Amino acid sequence: MAYWLFKEEPDHYSLDDLFRDKRTVWDGVENNLALKHLRSVQKGDRVLYYHTGKEKAVVGEMEVVKGPYPDPARDDDRFAVVDVKPIQRFKRPVPLAEIKADPQFADFALVRISRLSVMPVTEEQWAEIERMSSVVVH
Repeated sequence: MAYWLFKEEPDHYSLDDLFRDKRTVWDGVENNLALKHLRSVQKGDRVLYYHTGKEKAVVGEMEVVKGPYPDPARDDDRFAVVDVKPIQRFKRPVPLAEIKADPQFADFALVRISRLSVMPVTEEQWAEIERMSSVVVH
């Protein structure tokens, strides 16, 4: 199992929308590096849900329920999608400012390549973000 962070504008599709829908196709990824990461995602991987825009915070967790496949809405195999389901809302969103202020996140893509929409997360980074959110690490 691997760990990831996916970013989305909450006005477009929020974590609450995902909980309402119970499952969704994660699409719209266009950046080449983000697409490379998305193509590496596998069923069972865990994903941090990050709200962009005004919020700029990690707000919860998802699980990948179907690995990468060509985007059915596009006539171009370069674009991939995955299916995700919600796992949990964090008790407290973890703001980007707190992540940036923590030296152990200096090499985290969220800090280094802030516009990237799909990125890997190390086990240590994942555990620290869960701790920061007041969620019990299981």
